[in-house]
Amino acid sequence: MVADMDGGKRKRSICSRQEPLAALKILKDGNNKRDEIPDRVTLKKEIGLLSACTIIIGNIIGSGIFISPKGVLEHSGSVGLALIVWILGGCIAALGSLCYAELGVTIPKSGGDYSYVTEIFGGLVGFLLLWSAVLIMYPTTLAVIALTFSNYVLQPVFPDCVPPYMATRLLSTVCLLFLTWVNCSSVRMATRIQDVFTVGKLAALGLIIVVGLVQICKGNYEGLTPQVAFEFSTTPSVGQIALAFLQASFAFSGWNFLNYVTEEVVEPRRNLPRAIYISIPLVTFVYTLTNIAYFSAMSPEELLSSNAVAVTFGEKLLGMFSVIMPISVALSTFGGINGYLFTSSRLCFSGAREGHLPSLLAMIHFKNCTPIPALLCCCTATIVILCIGETHNLINYVSFINYLSYGVTIAGLLYYRWKKPKLYRPIKVNLLVPITYLMFWVLLLGFSLYSEPVVCGVGLVIMLTGVPVYFLGVHWKAKPKCIYDFIESATYVAQRLCFVVFPQFDPIEISPIEEWPDKSSDTLSRKS
Repeated sequence: MVADMDGGKRKRSICSRQEPLAALKILKDGNNKRDEIPDRVTLKKEIGLLSACTIIIGNIIGSGIFISPKGVLEHSGSVGLALIVWILGGCIAALGSLCYAELGVTIPKSGGDYSYVTEIFGGLVGFLLLWSAVLIMYPTTLAVIALTFSNYVLQPVFPDCVPPYMATRLLSTVCLLFLTWVNCSSVRMATRIQDVFTVGKLAALGLIIVVGLVQICKGNYEGLTPQVAFEFSTTPSVGQIALAFLQASFAFSGWNFLNYVTEEVVEPRRNLPRAIYISIPLVTFVYTLTNIAYFSAMSPEELLSSNAVAVTFGEKLLGMFSVIMPISVALSTFGGINGYLFTSSRLCFSGAREGHLPSLLAMIHFKNCTPIPALLCCCTATIVILCIGETHNLINYVSFINYLSYGVTIAGLLYYRWKKPKLYRPIKVNLLVPITYLMFWVLLLGFSLYSEPVVCGVGLVIMLTGVPVYFLGVHWKAKPKCIYDFIESATYVAQRLCFVVFPQFDPIEISPIEEWPDKSSDTLSRKS
């Protein structure tokens, strides 16, 4: 079905979804290289278990652990409560990831939350999630990570002051453009970068943890003793604790990102849940030890006054080797930018394939098999966000919208269980798992709305602005012919410039299993 957003029957675009090879011949005519045309243009399954784990770990460990400790401590009011927030934040992420593991193998489509909600609740709800994600959630997260990267890179150059505004923005933009080029060039190159930099960021956090443990072994743990750790500078309200959880949730965001690239995972029914089970506990363990290390070296006042927590930690304990810390953090955030670009572009790709975004975003390069238009869209949106927001305000907007989308998706799991009880589910979590997550979700969002009505209200308004866009762009079929002609012309030009075509899909690979008719049967009935 042709994407509704750019609607109708294409007269001038290079190809339709049914004629990708004919389009390839048109694209290659001018270069006389028809012998290089592949027999099949499709997304490549190049993500094994190791790369799947590094995608999850690499997306979670971006800038959050180097930014959020300040916000969590500020809202929780004490070291002890801050550590409890970090541990519970990992537990909640683990509950959510279990639910996503079930959804990922039951509805094996790329696109994550968006694909599941669209399948379960229909087009409008799915579009609202897609709209908020493409408009604010993922560009903002990418912008925050990129700014963290540039701040840590420039910190040694400007040791006594905050790096200049223009310098941080320019360096962030250069980094984004470079990694967009990498992701446009090769899926394998992008995943290799993710593997290498995930190991690097774990090594950076490992250095912090080891140095912190040495401090504890030397007896420098007064701030971690119960009587000191639970001394509240100010008694936090329930709303403030909810905001502390929102700050921690930013550091854990990304645990669901492997679900965005399900169709590129080797044996997804096996490797998707395995990667989740390995990655989430590991990240929670590392985050908790990292915060213990911070508090073994810095007082709460020092941590709250620091603009770069890891750099302050290194300056106090590493002496002449303190330059290692900003370099390590920069490498960590560099890998985080790569991971977010890789996965968020697949969300645009999935949205276009469902007809909720212009069909150009559902096209891939005829040879590299990478979604170049979707990658360019994500890069452009992030550069715009870079110029208009402050980091901590952006984190609050993103965390609220993130949690909102998680809750809607996991509520969809319960509804899908009721709607299709006979659907075969390779993984079926206990009902207490989604119910516990949703109870926490309701409490967190309720108190967040009470404490920060403006921040949360802006998040809701951003999401609801997608309603008229949906009805005008997707639901309304009888658009004027001039609109269709313009979009067709733009798509034609963009295809020529980017050498992209619609991929061929194996319907068995992307359709959910409809039913398991007989336990003794080897034949699965699939939804066509």
